[in-house]
This record gives sequence, C-alpha cells and structure tokens, in this order.
Amino acid sequence: MASYQAIALKLFFRIDNLLSGPREELDAQKERRELEKMVRLFKYMQEVQTIPISVHGIPAEWILPSDIVLKRTILYLHGGSYIAGSLNSHRIFVANLAAAAKARALIIDYRLAPEFPFPAAIQDAKLAYGWLLENGNSPNEIIIAGDSAGGGLALSLLLVIRNLKQDLPAMAICLSPWTDLTVSGESVLLNAKKDIILNAENLKKAAKLYLGEVGAEDPLASPIFADLKGLSPMLIQAGSDEILLSDSVNLVTSAKAAGVDATLDVWKDMQHVWQFAGSLVPEARQAVSAIGNYIENRWK
Repeated sequence: MASYQAIALKLFFRIDNLLSGPREELDAQKERRELEKMVRLFKYMQEVQTIPISVHGIPAEWILPSDIVLKRTILYLHGGSYIAGSLNSHRIFVANLAAAAKARALIIDYRLAPEFPFPAAIQDAKLAYGWLLENGNSPNEIIIAGDSAGGGLALSLLLVIRNLKQDLPAMAICLSPWTDLTVSGESVLLNAKKDIILNAENLKKAAKLYLGEVGAEDPLASPIFADLKGLSPMLIQAGSDEILLSDSVNLVTSAKAAGVDATLDVWKDMQHVWQFAGSLVPEARQAVSAIGNYIENRWK
C-alpha cells in the first residue's frame, strides 16, 4: 500500500484537477506556467551548487553536489511533453538525483515545440553530448537521463549516437519515459482513471505540436519503434498507475530482445514521474536512492 504522504499528494492533485476543469485546447504557454508552479511543492534534499553556462548557445546549468565521484557526469533531459519544462522546473529534482548518484549533472534548456518542432530537441541533446566530449568527458563517464518526454529524448539520443557509430555513454536512466507518440499502449486505457498527472488527449495534442510533419512512428520520435540493438545499459522506472506504463514495459521487452542490458523497475501505486516528490513522499526518495544504487553498482 502507498504511504500516507503519497496518498495525500494524489488527493491534492485530484482536487487541483477538479478545480481546473476540462481543457478544450492545449496551450503550450499555460502548460509551461503550470509546470513551473507545480514544482514549487518540492524541496532540495541537500545543498548543491548551480552554475549557469552556455552549451553551444543552448542555455544550460551545472548542478554540483558536495560528494561527487570524479568525472561521473549526468546529462539530464527534462520532461514536459516536448512543449514545456525548463532549467527552473527541473533544477530541484536533478539536484536530488545528482546527489543520490554522486555525480555532477548538466541540464539543458533544449528547444521546445511548437516554436521548434522535431528534431530540434534531438539536435540540442546531440550538441550537449558532443560538448561534454569536447570538454574532457569520456563516453564511459557519462550517464544520459531524463523523465517523461526527456526519457524518450534520452533514448532518441542513444539511437543518434549509435547510428553515427560514435561511442555510447555508460548508461541511460529513464523515468516514466514517453516512448510511443502514437499514445496507443494498452495502459492508456487501463490506467486512464488512475493517472492523475497525464491524459491521453493532451498527450496526442502535444505529440502533434512536437512532430510537425513527421509521423508518430518515426523511430527517433518514438523509440519504441526503433531497432534498439547495441544501446547502452538502461534503467527504466515507471509507476503502476500511469497511462505511459506500457511505454516502459514494451520498451524494455524490445530492448532485451535486441540484446540490451535493460532493467524495468515498476513501482506499485505510483504516478507519472513520482520521483520529483522526494522531499514529501518516501517512495520518491526510495526510487531516487535506487537509481543511485544502480549507477554505483554498474560503474566501471
């Protein structure tokens, strides 16, 4: 059974959804404002240093915990359905993740749709990975991580690196990744009433804004349709109550069939990207700690 903190937070979001009412149109600007507002609920788990930088013209930020394994670096790609999310919306969570991983983290403000549709986000992620290599990081010292759309983007970046026959990073960490932009997984229907964070219609609208003229089954937009052979080891965490659960389950099934070292970690009664709530919910702290353990156990 979920902790009382998780139950209370779920109730909070249910009430907030009821008060907000139905949405006729998907407004990217409004989605951005609401995500920035939502993350104010959460706090840092420990002190970190933040340093704003520019990565080939992309706004970015170094997040530096006090306890870092030398050159262990996370390249973090934020979520937000490709239309929202920023350094501000994800700074606290990435700081908590970096501390658990004993790693420095580079988070980038990649370009968002609809202003910059596919493949702008992938291009920016590729530039950031290249920038890390240019600045003294070896591929085996880099972890690519992301949540939701950022988790899907992390996988797309792995595909691009592999297709270019470049050296892949040490591993990937994907939290509730959005890997199927057709929004057709069986959990979309099965978990429709349980998921209080996402709904299928808004995801389809966001996908349309991001894809532009590209089909939703393009493997770089929806990694679930890609040949995953040769990709880095990956940890996928997902909540049992989210509509994107099938995106994680089907991805890991395909990855294992392709010979990839893929681990699926499904957390009972948890919502989409519950790891954000580390300062409030025990299951979020435990999940982030599990990520740190996964990284530590597989670090060479």
